[in-house]
Amino acid sequence: MSLKKAYLFIFIILLIDQITKVYVKTHFILGEEVKVFKWCRILFIENEGMAWGTEIPGSYGKIILTLFRIAAVSGIAYWLWDSIQKKCSIYLFTAIVLIFAGALGNIIDSVFYGVLFNYSNHEVATLFSSKPYGTYFYGRVVDMFYFPFIENYQLPSWLPLMGGKEITFFNAIFNVADFSISTGVGILLVFNKKAFGKY
Repeated sequence: MSLKKAYLFIFIILLIDQITKVYVKTHFILGEEVKVFKWCRILFIENEGMAWGTEIPGSYGKIILTLFRIAAVSGIAYWLWDSIQKKCSIYLFTAIVLIFAGALGNIIDSVFYGVLFNYSNHEVATLFSSKPYGTYFYGRVVDMFYFPFIENYQLPSWLPLMGGKEITFFNAIFNVADFSISTGVGILLVFNKKAFGKY
């Protein structure tokens, strides 16, 4: 595989990711939900932290997180370049491209969305707003895909610790970038031997 193909795939993933995020941000109010099917929904939320809503506490937590993301993406970019030079397998190439594109997609939100959009609370946000909600490096990541395949299922009371509690599976809300990262990691886990072999 070549760097040109890597750039093309990364561009396509980033384009899809940003189009979906900008569309949701400029057409949905924060918390608004559209049911496509019972188990497939578009639910607009914003995530200030890492995956699964994790946050770093403190006034500098957000900037530390964003700088960490940039450093991680720089490391992944080198990994991609080095792997291509060593003629890596198609599995490793695909995984790294997916992880890199996904990480870069969420960095764009974190770095730029704070100065590009106004608040989404109680109103649809405007792109290139004259009253942005934040500053550079303090943007929020847009999430929207929600697939609650099993919703409000009550666990049997005899189960230890969780007995009698209601659960929803799958309750994560994510975006194209998150899906890209998860797929890349999944390829590395499932096809580990093939990924790190040479073809």
